[in-house]
Amino acid sequence: MDTASAQLIAMAIAAGFGVFGPAIGIGLIGGKAMEAIGRNPEASGKIVSNMILAIVFAEALGILALVVSFIIRFVAI
Repeated sequence: MDTASAQLIAMAIAAGFGVFGPAIGIGLIGGKAMEAIGRNPEASGKIVSNMILAIVFAEALGILALVVSFIIRFVAI
């Protein structure tokens, strides 16, 4: 296996596993937010704003994994 093939495999693994966790996290955040709104509809404004903030933090980890995968592909020797 040459270096280019190893870099492509490492990039795919880093991107795949890196976005798997945030995707699960965003699903859990959305589900729990809908459950909370169902229990207390008056607090939906506060719940939605906190949900969006939590989704942004989870998505930042996915973007970081994507950046690391591109670093593996284009910068690593």
